[in-house]
Amino acid sequence: MSKSITTRAEDYSKWYNELVVKADLAENSGVRGCMVIKPYGYAIWEKLQAELDKRFKATGHQNAYFPIFVPKSYFEAEEKNAEGFAKECAVVTHYRLKSDEENPGKLKVDEDAKLEEELIVRPTSEAIIWSTYKNWIQSHRDLPILINQWANVVRWEMRTRLFLRTAEFLWQEGHTAHATKEEAIAEAEQMLHVYADVAENIMAIPVVKGRKTETERFAGAEDTLTIEALMQDGKALQAGTSHFLGQNFAKAFDVKYTNKEGKQEYVWATSWGVSTRLMGALIMTHSDDSGLVLPPKLAPIQVVIVPIFKTEEEKANIDRFVNQLSDELQDMNISVRYDDRDTHRPGFKFAEWELKGVPVRITAGARDMQNNTVELARRDTQTKETVEQNGLAKRIQDLLHEIQQSIYQKAFAYRENHITEVNSFDEFKEVLETKGGFVSAHWDGTAETEEKIQELTKATIRCIPLDNKEEQGVCVFTGKPSAQRVLFAKAY
Repeated sequence: MSKSITTRAEDYSKWYNELVVKADLAENSGVRGCMVIKPYGYAIWEKLQAELDKRFKATGHQNAYFPIFVPKSYFEAEEKNAEGFAKECAVVTHYRLKSDEENPGKLKVDEDAKLEEELIVRPTSEAIIWSTYKNWIQSHRDLPILINQWANVVRWEMRTRLFLRTAEFLWQEGHTAHATKEEAIAEAEQMLHVYADVAENIMAIPVVKGRKTETERFAGAEDTLTIEALMQDGKALQAGTSHFLGQNFAKAFDVKYTNKEGKQEYVWATSWGVSTRLMGALIMTHSDDSGLVLPPKLAPIQVVIVPIFKTEEEKANIDRFVNQLSDELQDMNISVRYDDRDTHRPGFKFAEWELKGVPVRITAGARDMQNNTVELARRDTQTKETVEQNGLAKRIQDLLHEIQQSIYQKAFAYRENHITEVNSFDEFKEVLETKGGFVSAHWDGTAETEEKIQELTKATIRCIPLDNKEEQGVCVFTGKPSAQRVLFAKAY
């Protein structure tokens, strides 16, 4: 296995692509724009999925599953949503193939098997879910409905990149129905905070919680909340969104309930989701030129132990030590791998586990067994030290906690250093080109200005931060009055 990858400074995009493949996370498939998530990559996704799922259930949500196919008429019912996704839709028109008589051994579409109504392969599930909710909701007693589904969706992207943007990807999508506007808004806000909690406390990624502008809002939503993260190349990444849908989908599918006074009212809705693009965020926030750097809470293997020996007797002695330590670590819910493969030399193993981002590596040699010591190496700082075997399990437990915090603090410091306030358009452009990151600037609130700035700089308004304070100023582009700053950035 070749360890070397392109450096970030040399070519950040190439570094990312090579790292995803060489660290055994994913690879391109035979289907254009689609990926194969390999076992090591999927193990990270499963841990992230488990953390999210635990929080969804703790906030009263239940998992369900809805069809991948959406009748075109359902999809068209909410006009803004349909228009927003129309260019990315994959469409099923026929349900059968038949032998091609002119080309033996080949198949062609059977024109006699044309569907009466075309089916959209879901790019998102609001349409199919709200057509179902119509049958579930009659009375205020049926509300709220708090549903999440873990699924795949298809958005026929033309330019794809592993995890960040693929034609098919995995995600979760929550879809809730409420009796009042206030309940629905509270739900959308609650789920944004759940996403921020997982991003910061599990993924060790600092995020800005904010609101999207009308231009950037989810198609069919009245309000979109977002968590925005900053990658090491100074570009932003939308890490999760939560939408207040108002009554748009309830009106599109005629979903009403009878309130306590016996009157019929339209239901209020939310939807919210994160996807395997979080894997891309994880890689680009923490990793370095030697490979992955994984936060311990998401690492499939938290500790790897590599033995160094010459004789079978020395190996047996190391085995006894490792077996005891492994039992202690597993009792602490710490995942450990004993890499005693005889097909590879220790140097190869060190490079492999460094590339795969295992947080802690222990090297145990014959001399260590005599001295009751081991070598303890941290992946995040690439430092190592010789430590006593006595109390080692507790030391490792504390070290994993320290690494989790350290990784977050490093990312937080980078993010804070890359939020730059500007007061002129020249300054705006200079910061974007020379420093990158979030540019905090006044904006006049119009879509026209937003569009013109994007056209000239490729920067978009990532969000209006929720903790924004009022600050009178003038728009950096038009000079018109502005009541607050917003965050611009180039983004994935």
